[in-house]
Amino acid sequence: MGEHRDHRWLRWPSEPDRARLGYGADYNPEQWPRQVWREDARAMRTAGVNIVSLAIFSWARIQPGEDEWDFAWLDEVMDLMHENGIAVDLATATASPPPWLTTRYPEVLPVDHDGHRLWPGGRQHWRPTSPVFRRHALRLTRELAQRYGPHPALTAWHVSNELGCHNVHDYSDDAASAFRTWLRTRYGSLDALNQAWATAFWSQHYSDWAQILPPRLAPTYPNPTQQLDFRRFSSDALKDHLRAERDLLVELTPDIPVTTNFMVTGDSNGMDYADWAGEVDFVANDHYLAPGPQGYDELSFSANLTANLAGGRPWFLMEHSTSAVNWRPVNLPKRPGQMIRDSLTHVAHGADAVCFFQWRQSAAGAEKYHSAMVPHAGEDSDVFRAVTGLGAALRTLAPVAGTTRGRARAAIVFDWESWWVAELDSSPTDRLRYRQEALDWYTAFLDLGLRADVVPLTAPLEDYDLLVAPILHVVPRPLADRLRAYVAAGGHLVTTYFSGTVDENNHVWLGGYPGAIRDLLGIRVQEFAPLADDQSVALDNGTTGTLWTERIELTDSATEVLARYTGGDLAGHPALTRRVVGDGSAAYVSTRLGSAGLATVLAALAEPAGVRSELPEDLRGRVELTVRGPFRFLISRTDPLVDVTAPESFAPVGVVGGEFDRDQAGSGGTPVLQLRGVTVMRVPAEDPVPR
Repeated sequence: MGEHRDHRWLRWPSEPDRARLGYGADYNPEQWPRQVWREDARAMRTAGVNIVSLAIFSWARIQPGEDEWDFAWLDEVMDLMHENGIAVDLATATASPPPWLTTRYPEVLPVDHDGHRLWPGGRQHWRPTSPVFRRHALRLTRELAQRYGPHPALTAWHVSNELGCHNVHDYSDDAASAFRTWLRTRYGSLDALNQAWATAFWSQHYSDWAQILPPRLAPTYPNPTQQLDFRRFSSDALKDHLRAERDLLVELTPDIPVTTNFMVTGDSNGMDYADWAGEVDFVANDHYLAPGPQGYDELSFSANLTANLAGGRPWFLMEHSTSAVNWRPVNLPKRPGQMIRDSLTHVAHGADAVCFFQWRQSAAGAEKYHSAMVPHAGEDSDVFRAVTGLGAALRTLAPVAGTTRGRARAAIVFDWESWWVAELDSSPTDRLRYRQEALDWYTAFLDLGLRADVVPLTAPLEDYDLLVAPILHVVPRPLADRLRAYVAAGGHLVTTYFSGTVDENNHVWLGGYPGAIRDLLGIRVQEFAPLADDQSVALDNGTTGTLWTERIELTDSATEVLARYTGGDLAGHPALTRRVVGDGSAAYVSTRLGSAGLATVLAALAEPAGVRSELPEDLRGRVELTVRGPFRFLISRTDPLVDVTAPESFAPVGVVGGEFDRDQAGSGGTPVLQLRGVTVMRVPAEDPVPR
């Protein structure tokens, strides 16, 4: 993780000493006539809005020409928000350059993998490495900071917007030049680069830095280490832009915290957020509910990971949706109660602010069918009534603000570099999906009623009794040593197929898989055996494997077989193993089992680690338990929502020895909020908080 700054949280311009949860949205008044603005302010008060993100896509309005500025409208809106007690998270407005800039300076436009220039007409049409774009972006940032730094409504700065959403991988000449500079810094010499990139293969040896290019469209697969380094570089290039705007803001307005909105959601993986998290005063995230049976679990997974990127500090949910989005093939509306349940799941995982895209649903433009707090139907609508209900719930939950999320005893390790490399081309299968495997493990934990954190490799792994590291593909030697030390100290490690395979240069660890950690696991695999789409393999524990198999050899007498394959060429061979090391252990899962199969495996692996459910048996799998300070969130995982407000559902509030005890329920806690699908309890201060 990047070097941490002295973090600052939001400052509340009105009633600064009162605890509150932030509530609001992106506000785009420039889309509407001035007479609508005061109606917006009135409706915001009705809904309980206390913060808005402003000017995110306003560059063309603020600076209509290279030497023309129009701040009058923004002055009016800033004043209007302050008059109504609404804080402003003010954007630097650099997310989408105006037409005059791209017309006069077309060299700022990004270039795709095939060498095609990407033209204006959408958004985020700029090169992260363009010095021309950087100059204009910083000029705008300076003007905004000097004008609004003293404004009483200003609570935070919002750098750009969703950095890298559309332009993370730019293949332009600017990018090529910056890539070479980055490589010089990383390797120091061409000899070191040639060694790291294995350029002896396919006659790729470089004799001059000028010969090196981004991995543009080639006749066949580009160099795999070149691809990995370009991913690293691309993440760093955007991080450098974030730093440039941030540093200017800190110079001009040192008391105002700075953030940008991450995208820990779905398959968005261009930015290594574990490396970015230390660059902002508080972590902010955008998340959109995924369709499908694991949609809620994915939301919880992403909120959980965001919380751990924030290092346990409160974070800001900058965007999510009140109902349907507009950018999927089919955009389903949310069911009754779902919006509040989804929002409070983020709060349960540490969010101290809940915001939407956007305040008022656009009447025109590319996102006119994206839901908002005020829909096209207006205030007399189910959506706005739900929005107002959520505002009331967040006011009730104000004491939650500032509390830290309770650490679980188990964790799932999430590694961006393993995600990048495991899904590169020219691999054993192109069907592997890193994040899906991690999510399946998370679902298995929830199905068993177990709490688990989702943590980056930068987290203190030794704090956990059980550590699941799915497809931990990239394992440099120091990480392998760290995992050995974790197990030797009594930790219980679980990893999976295609783990420990390569080092930091994407070079295979030789001698058999899973190379870097095969001695720790007490196994050896000679060859991968991925499965075709229509193939599966049965295990003798009743589970079924897909996608991947391996013929495991045991290399240590301490390694036990937990399950074997029962059919085909692998019949009788180990599928799941566990090696005991003192008080610790290292387990291996050699096939994809899906969430249901993993729940069977996890039940057996959690017990030796002492990881047990804190929920009564009748709630396990039906609800998720999350801990924030003295507060316990019980949230339905199902659709339709499970009613967890019945008296018998209050049993989990008495905490005894880290587990919920029904006998203590009568005196164990006080309901703070009871809605269909969500119950929040407060336990007495003397009750121990589960780890």
